[in-house]
Amino acid sequence: MSETGTTLPQAVAPPPLVRVEGLTRRFHRRTVVHPLDFEIRRGEVVGFLGPNGAGKTTTMRMLTGYLPPSGGRASIAGCDVIHDPIKARRHVGYMPENVPLYTDMRVKEYLRFRARLKGVRGRDVRERARHVMDECGLSAVRGRMIGTLSKGYRQRIGLADALINQPDLLILDEPTNGLDPNQIRQAREFIRKLAGTHTVLLSTHILGEVEQICDRVIILDEGRVKAAGPPVELIDGLRAAGIVRVELACGDPEAAIEAFHEVEGVRLAEVDEAGCEEGWCAFVLRAESGLDVRENLARLAAARGWPLRELHRQPPRLEDVFVEITHRPGR
Repeated sequence: MSETGTTLPQAVAPPPLVRVEGLTRRFHRRTVVHPLDFEIRRGEVVGFLGPNGAGKTTTMRMLTGYLPPSGGRASIAGCDVIHDPIKARRHVGYMPENVPLYTDMRVKEYLRFRARLKGVRGRDVRERARHVMDECGLSAVRGRMIGTLSKGYRQRIGLADALINQPDLLILDEPTNGLDPNQIRQAREFIRKLAGTHTVLLSTHILGEVEQICDRVIILDEGRVKAAGPPVELIDGLRAAGIVRVELACGDPEAAIEAFHEVEGVRLAEVDEAGCEEGWCAFVLRAESGLDVRENLARLAAARGWPLRELHRQPPRLEDVFVEITHRPGR
């Protein structure tokens, strides 16, 4: 209320760019995506995470109109992907994991061709192709045949294709797959830069990448949303559980894991293969919330005669959240 007693109108939050309500997909009698509900706001970079077979790619294909849903609703920029798919697609740029390209075309020819297919007309075709080639670092190879280019350049062409019609939403399925570390870093910086003008839905298995560039994550498992929120909040929610790293000399790592599981409060123990060398073996343990198991682990090592080289609680990461949510015996 203002000083004059007049009630001021409250700001109305803009509608989400993407709204998913009860979206499902069945193949024959098997349900691979159970009813999903989530929203994505304009300008967000959202990580879409889950183990293999969780339903990520199927969900993205439904959002892009490549695959019809078995039930539920989804809209992009207010356009229903089922009842108005052509209009909805105009708001979407999609880069699949394996980018399909015409390898016998030159880069500039291919992008102009794709621009026309996506409704770009007249002089705008050349201008949009030139712009995305500059934006994606393709200007130096604009006249090259696509079939002669490296995996990194082909990924850039796929990203340029997704951007050619200036979509509101970019859906990127494993955009750094097959790239070397330098190319991954460049792609990460580029995706973060896109957030100023686009909304990004990003599927990737590189969870450190998600921590660095995503505002929010959605974790799927067995076709269901198991967690959603900013990475920092999800990590903080796991902080009390405790993740302990142990490095010791033991003759039988499997016997050590069995012994760890007998320690009160230890929920999960796994060998860290990267930390094993010359008789020493590293383990990662997850403890019950609120319990510090380090003292009991030190006693166990002393009782078994295992020389102990390292024992510390490490800060949790998004990878730990992912494992906590999706881990099942045998996976």
